Amino acid sequence: MITYERKVRFEEVDAASIVFFARYLNYAHEAMEELFGGLEGGYVGTVMGRAIGFPAVHVDTTYAAPLRYGDTFTIRLDVVHLGQTSCTLRHHFERGDRVHVATVAHTVVCCALREPGGPRKLPFPPDVRRLLEEHLAPPADRREGKVTR
Repeated sequence: MITYERKVRFEEVDAASIVFFARYLNYAHEAMEELFGGLEGGYVGTVMGRAIGFPAVHVDTTYAAPLRYGDTFTIRLDVVHLGQTSCTLRHHFERGDRVHVATVAHTVVCCALREPGGPRKLPFPPDVRRLLEEHLAPPADRREGKVTR
C-alpha cells in the first residue's frame, strides 16, 4: 500500500464549495503516478521512455463525505486484482480529520503505446508486476468495493 497526501486547491471546488466529483479521478491518477514512482525512471520514464501506459478501462467510485477547499486528505492505494495484462487499484480517500471520503476502484490495462494502429495490450513487464505484487492487498481484503479504515 502506498500513501499519498495533498491539499484541496481553490480551483478544484465547485459552486457548492466542495470538490467537483470528477476531480477524484485526477487525484486517483496522481496516486497511481506515485505508485509507479517505484520503477526506474518513475511513471514519466515508464510512459515516455519505455512507451508503456496504463489506460483506464473501468472506474467505480463511491462517495461518503465531502472534501472542501483547504482540506488535507490522504489516499491509501493498494492493488485488489492483478491479472496478466490488467489490474485494479483501490484508492481509499480520508480527510485530515480521519473521516472516510470516498473509494475509487480503478482498473487499468498495460499497453504498448507506440504501436502501428494504436496502443496494444501486453503482459505486465517483470519490474511492473513485482511493483504491483508489493502493493497487493491481503487476500481477505481484495474485494474491490470493501472499505478498510
